[in-house]
Parts: sequence; structure tokens; C-alpha cells
Amino acid sequence: MLTLSKPCPNPHLLTYKPKTRPISLPLQISNSSLDPKKRRTSHKAFSASTSQASNTSYVSKQAKPVRLKPAMGMWTLCGLGYWVQGFRCFPWLGLNFHLAQGLGLSPGALQLVQNFGNLPLVAKPLFGVISDAVYIGGAHRLPYISIGVCLQLVSWGTLALIPATADTFPTQMACIILSNVGLSVTEVATDALVTEFSRAAETGELQSYAFIALSAGSLLGNLSGGYALLYTHDPKLLFLTFSFFLAQQLSLTLNTKERTIERRRIGTIPLRDNLQSQISNFVQAVSERQIFYPLCWIIGSVAFVPILSGSMFCFQTQILNLDPSIIGLSKVVGQLFVISATLLYNRFLKRIPLRTLVLGLQVMYAFTLLSDLILVKQINVSLGISNEIYVLSLSALAEAIAQFKLLPFTVLLSSLCPRGCEGSLLAFFASGVVFASIVGGFLGVGLCSLIGVSAANYSNLPVGIIVQFLAALVPLGWISCLRMDWSPEDKKVKRNFLLQKKGRENL
Repeated sequence: MLTLSKPCPNPHLLTYKPKTRPISLPLQISNSSLDPKKRRTSHKAFSASTSQASNTSYVSKQAKPVRLKPAMGMWTLCGLGYWVQGFRCFPWLGLNFHLAQGLGLSPGALQLVQNFGNLPLVAKPLFGVISDAVYIGGAHRLPYISIGVCLQLVSWGTLALIPATADTFPTQMACIILSNVGLSVTEVATDALVTEFSRAAETGELQSYAFIALSAGSLLGNLSGGYALLYTHDPKLLFLTFSFFLAQQLSLTLNTKERTIERRRIGTIPLRDNLQSQISNFVQAVSERQIFYPLCWIIGSVAFVPILSGSMFCFQTQILNLDPSIIGLSKVVGQLFVISATLLYNRFLKRIPLRTLVLGLQVMYAFTLLSDLILVKQINVSLGISNEIYVLSLSALAEAIAQFKLLPFTVLLSSLCPRGCEGSLLAFFASGVVFASIVGGFLGVGLCSLIGVSAANYSNLPVGIIVQFLAALVPLGWISCLRMDWSPEDKKVKRNFLLQKKGRENL
């Protein structure tokens, strides 16, 4: 049953009635009260005491809001949600090997399948607006998490049961798309929960917690996925295992009660009016300079770089003949870097201005992309470094830096996010990054076709890597969009943002 309610202006507020005792106001008269100045002072004190008594009496009859910290069940739910989200690399590793080895897809075709499968992630803003405006059974976060997890469970369970042949490829593609639809819904609701909870915590604390849970899931998924493929050679086992964890997440979600809205009945409003109001608030929030400029920079910096991950994956498995366990372990090293960098950020780096921090990360990202040139040209072998050691050390570092680069923007946007727009704004940010990744993926496919990289010819892959390196440096040209005084921990940013918004509303 859908219940359309006005979003609570202050989530996670419960009410209580404090016990109050009658206040007695003894009247003390002295000779000094004959002095007019002192008499006026005594009169003011008496009026203040009377006003205090009146206000106290009023409070005893009304509900006083009290901010409560998230319950342990919500912490567990959010942590498990991000962990499962990171653990998705476990079945995807098996799916990539199945598509590349079992079905014999070319590097370009493999990357096209990945990009088309990610298209549902672009629809996150729609799911965010619906999650903010439409309540299901008196809640508007956990029901959507349950729906999204259920869709993923059906998708991966089907992939584990159907034959893995070329004849069933359309069904497999449909399952991939349906799985990412469920992932979009789940991520939108989970990100909104974290944003709501973060208002009662230290700046960046909950976002760092989410990043660590995400990286921990990815670490375990890559570590176990490589060994599972090495010893079983059966991707279906990976699909079935991931379905089990999805079932655990669904069970926990269904047994957790959401407390993000007041328990008292709120007046219902029409669906059309509620959605129009939500969309209007979302557009107003995105149009703010402190939100719009960081969004433009991060989305543009991702979209401008052609992605060659599919080509590098096929080069490592088909030309270098690396075991799946090596590739999985390289992802583990990358996630260890993300976890370490997240802890370092929460302790020190969040005090650095956003432009300075992002500038350093983007330069590091560009040079780690260039490090693939050493592997392709086999310079590491001439230096006495084996391919296995080199891949373990540097192969996944660029991907890890790209993932960590999102954290400062996530913290900043969560801090500035207006109440009631938690789902839509963070969903727009996530979908923008996904759309930019898809654009970068198509640019990578076009680049490979232009320079003639295929499953039988990788001779021009170094040219593609150099183009990728130069493209990663281009976003530094518009880094001036990020002001030097912007920092996720700087309270002045949020205070100025709120003052400017309030001033425009009063006009």
C-alpha cells in the first residue's frame, strides 16, 4: 500500500514529554525596590520569570523534538548493504570470464555488454525522487531496499540456473539489466539513509564507514572470486554464492523497522503535487553554485577519459595468460589502498581544501593509467619484474584512485544536501558518475576501433594508453570550478549556502 506523505522536515526526530514541576515565583520586596531603575530591573526579571514559566508550561503540553542517533540495526543494515554492493565484483568476475572465455566475446563486445548493462544505473535520479516522495507502508527507504535486493536476487539466481550457452545470451543480458535496476534502487535508498544519519555525526564519518564497508566487500569478492574460478572453473557457483548473500540482506531489511518519519499521522497530499514539489526542491538544490560546480567537475573528469579496462582485461588473460587469482588479488591490493586512503582521509585529508586534494588525486590517477604502458611494452620483464608481481602491485591502482576520488565530493554534497532531497540529490550524483563512466566506456570502444585493437592484435594498445593518460590531465584545465576555500569539513561552506538560500527565499 502506497502512502503519500509530506517528507518529515527533520528526519530521525522522535518526541517526548518531559516531566515538569510547577514553578513557584516568590516575590521578594526590599527597600531597594523603591528605586525606579532597580524597580524597572525587577519588573524585567519578573516578566522574564513569568515568560519562562509560561514557556515551560507550554512545553509540558507539546512534543519536544530530540535528535536520536541511528539504531544499531540501521548501522548493520547500511554496512551490510555497502558490503554486498562491493561484493558484486565476485559474480561479475565470473561473468566476465564466462563472456570472454565461454562465449568468446571480443574486447570491444565485452565492454559494450558492460556498458549496456550499466544503463539502468543512469535512472537513479528518478528512483531518488520517488523514494523521497512516495511512502510505502509508512516508510520510504527500507521498502525500496527490499525491492531492489529482491530484483537482484531473482536476476543472479536465474543466471545460476540457466545454461551458460550462446543460445541463452539474450536471457543472460536481460538478467544483467534487471540486476542493475535492482542495484540502482538499493543504492539510492541506502545512500539516502547514510545522508540522513550523517547530520547527527561528525563530518565524513558515516561516508567513510560506507566506503570502508564497500571496499571490504570488494576486497573479499576479488580475493575469493579469483580462487573460486581457478579451482572450480564454474561461474555458476559464484552466481549462487552471491544470491545467498542477497537473501541474507533481504532478510535483514525485512526485519528492520524504519524510524525516519514520525509515527503520528501526517496529512496526505496528491501524488502529482508531492512529486512536483520534490522535483522543484531538487532542481533548486542542484542549481546552487556550491553543489552545481563540484558536480560538473567530477562528472566531466570521468566522462572525458576513455576506459580501456575491457581491452586490458583481455590482454592480461589472453596474451599474458595470467590466472584469475592474480587478477583477483590485484583488485584486492587496490581495495586495500582505498581502505587505507579512506582512513587517512577521515583523519587528516578532509581538512585539505577540495581543489588541492582533487588536483593531487587526478595527477596520480593519470600517471597510474600510464603505468599500464610498462606492462604492455613488457618493460617490467626487462627490469626483472614478472608480470604477476607487476599486475599485483599496480594494475588496479588507477581504478582504486578513481573510486577514492568520489569520497570528498560525496562528503561535501551530503553536508550541503537540503532536507527532503537526500535520495534525489545523491542519486543524481551517482547516476551522473555512472553515465560519465558509460560515456568513457564508449569512448574507449571507439578508440580501440580507431587504432585497430582487437582480440588478435594488441600492437597499438600503447597508443591508446598514451591517449588515455593525456585525456586524464585535461580536466585539470577546469579545476578552477572548485574554489580553494571549499572543504568538506569547513562549516562556513554550509553556513553560507544556507544563508544565501534563505535570502533568495525571502525575496
